[in-house]
Amino acid sequence: MKAAFSGIAILLLALFLAGSCQAQALTSTTEGLLGGGVLGAGAGALVGSAVGHPLGGALIGGGLGAAAGGLIGHGLQVDQERNDELAGEASAEQRELDRQRAQIHQLQAEEIARLQAQQARTVQIQQQQMAQSLETE
Repeated sequence: MKAAFSGIAILLLALFLAGSCQAQALTSTTEGLLGGGVLGAGAGALVGSAVGHPLGGALIGGGLGAAAGGLIGHGLQVDQERNDELAGEASAEQRELDRQRAQIHQLQAEEIARLQAQQARTVQIQQQQMAQSLETE
């Protein structure tokens, strides 16, 4: 009975410590380390209490859980950092595409204005030529 209470006390202490750390921004590695440690300590305390060594079970389980959780959390953190990097690159590429589209639209508008002006000059010249030909008749 005393062993079960020791295991529960260790688990509650680990949960308290993990909860108090949540006030700060934690990395995925740290979250995995804490979460794995807490779960491992709880499982270890339960297994250890069955064989009469809840503290030893909690320590071993906590260590193994922390190591496994830390490795998993680190993998998740590396993936998240890479995803953030790729998102930044995609955003920069999208801004460049938007800039190029705007430039294309501006060039098209300038070309249309140039062609309209050229057409207006051509019409004006044709009208002048017609007027001259009518005057000479």
